[in-house]
Amino acid sequence: MIDCFSPSLISETPVLLDPFQLYTLPLGDWVSNFVDFLVDQFRPVFQLIRVPFAFVLNGIEVGLLAIPPTLFLIFLGLLVWQFCGSAIAIYSLVAMVGIGLLGTWEPAMTTLSLVICAVTFCILIGLPIGILAARNDRFDSILRPLLDAMQTLPSFVYLVPVVMLFGIGEVPGVIVTLIFAVPPLIRLTNLGIRQVSKEVVEAAIAFGSTPNQVLWEAQVPLALPTILAGVNQSILLALSMVVVASMISVEGLGQMVLRGIGRLDVGLAAVGGISIVLVAILLDRVTQALGKPQKVSWKKRGPVGLLLSFPQTHEIDLGKGF
Repeated sequence: MIDCFSPSLISETPVLLDPFQLYTLPLGDWVSNFVDFLVDQFRPVFQLIRVPFAFVLNGIEVGLLAIPPTLFLIFLGLLVWQFCGSAIAIYSLVAMVGIGLLGTWEPAMTTLSLVICAVTFCILIGLPIGILAARNDRFDSILRPLLDAMQTLPSFVYLVPVVMLFGIGEVPGVIVTLIFAVPPLIRLTNLGIRQVSKEVVEAAIAFGSTPNQVLWEAQVPLALPTILAGVNQSILLALSMVVVASMISVEGLGQMVLRGIGRLDVGLAAVGGISIVLVAILLDRVTQALGKPQKVSWKKRGPVGLLLSFPQTHEIDLGKGF
């Protein structure tokens, strides 16, 4: 009996039915040769690029790990209460206390420092690119397919060239996280500025505003909620990259999950995964609250408002006494 699906018969398929058996593009070889060329010729340049990332990351990580958990919780609660409200502050404290009770405080601080560093550079790089794309249609048309490719490529694909160019460790982890997380911020910055009403722009120009004044005093403030939504998406993508980045020796919660997978230790992987979820929801709620317009001035709410209102209340009480 003849097997119609045997490799020998498939290999004898007529050329007209399978023209690709004669020639395929050696794209893999081209990419490998290009990366090898970059490594040989520009390795010192890429090592120099590591310096600002290492400086910012080490500063944030040392600062977060140096703060005792109790002081960190107090500071976090007051800060979130001031800018996001009491409900988000309570949730933030519950989430961080949960991380502490799980015994993952130090890995969580390492992961948090990596995310903060990556998102900081996302803002520094993504915001100007998004503004430029909003003001230049030709640049936007060139940039859009590049962003599409960056968002559709599997996250693992970024690891190999980053390791070859920058090595392994936390700094390459920040760089690969930055590359993976920056597209939403660029897109939403572009979208937010383009959605600003033309009447607002025309009114600003009519009052004698320069193009830069129109941008920074009219368009960017009105686009700020959309831009903050982009920051929110970048934060969540950065956290989703934590486990993948742990494959290139990035410490933190992702390393716990990776070790749990490698040892088939469900408990260790679950602890690391739950801690990542707590950090992700915390950052998501805080950034969402920051993007919402506040009806009350920051001086009249939170701990600052409470402190400023105390002398007035005290004076009223003293007046009633007399």
